[in-house]
Amino acid sequence: MLKSEQHVKRLFPDARPITFEDGVRIMDHDVFIAEEYLFPETYDLEQAWEYAALACKTTQNFNRTHPMRMDLSTLEAKKRRISRRKKRKQNV
Repeated sequence: MLKSEQHVKRLFPDARPITFEDGVRIMDHDVFIAEEYLFPETYDLEQAWEYAALACKTTQNFNRTHPMRMDLSTLEAKKRRISRRKKRKQNV
């Protein structure tokens, strides 16, 4: 099993290669994993797994740094934690 295949299988356990007339695609049920990133078509299975792994990695990095990932409740909880620390510091 390739390293890129292991990475994809960790996030999408049901991922499998499916051959179409325009090449090999890594699919999770009915979803093409690398569809959002417009990778070129490939007939090489290893290259298809690498494209899928790169799509997973890019999605993970984007979700980690996206400004809209934090909702209002997490911001409120963050402000409460900061204010509690400030109060404890003043009382010491």
